[in-house]
Amino acid sequence: MVNKYFELIRIENEAIALIGFIVSMFVARGNVSANWSTVILGCAIVIFFIAGGNSLNDYVDREVDKVAHPNRPLPSGRISPRIALGLGVTCLTLSCALSVFQHNISSMLIVVIATVIITLYEIFLKQRGFIGNVSIAILTGMIFLLGGSIVGNIEGVLEVAGMATVATIGREVTKDIEDVKGDKGRRTLPMLIGRECAGRVAALFYMIGISLSVVPTVIGTLNSMYMFILVADAIFIYAAVTSATDPHMSQKSAKIAMVVSLVAFLLGVV
Repeated sequence: MVNKYFELIRIENEAIALIGFIVSMFVARGNVSANWSTVILGCAIVIFFIAGGNSLNDYVDREVDKVAHPNRPLPSGRISPRIALGLGVTCLTLSCALSVFQHNISSMLIVVIATVIITLYEIFLKQRGFIGNVSIAILTGMIFLLGGSIVGNIEGVLEVAGMATVATIGREVTKDIEDVKGDKGRRTLPMLIGRECAGRVAALFYMIGISLSVVPTVIGTLNSMYMFILVADAIFIYAAVTSATDPHMSQKSAKIAMVVSLVAFLLGVV
């Protein structure tokens, strides 16, 4: 059984974010060499940020999750709301504090801005539906920008950050389709335009992500091993096709496709 605190902070999301951060550093450098002390500090920043954001999310969503996700730690009573809130605030504060030790203004700004966005999202933007989806997608892209910033080459990760952002919009809309019965007090896209139309929107963003995936090949920034991205593209197509009819499988498939995409980018710089 997964530890309740690992469940709260979404340990699998932590792992994906860490992989994304490390891959973005390698992509920005153009090889797999690194200053490992910088990598470790950056990983700590990402770990605390993701943990804080997810803890805060579950605190805010504790009533909604009684219907949508009753087995999560808060609605199931395994963790108290007070502890989740305290953990969220502490972890986000630690993430910002650690960013100072990067001695890199752009990296520190990325972390601070990301913390402001996640806080606004939980307090205000989440209830705005699609704007909230875009906010989460921007935060996902910022993980890759942080990796590029730390090695001094944000421009080198714009393609992967762009792909991650648009694919995340698709996945967030799909998750809203899945949660449409349990969502209360929110104006999500499927509530406003219906499941089918929201599914088409999600599919559109998945397809935009697929089209962006060809950019590194066209401009020649990665080696031929990057062609492994075609596997991710195929999974994203499946996610797009099933976004309205089977949103649970679609959003799970999109997460798998994101991991496969990271592997493709890593292979492209080996």
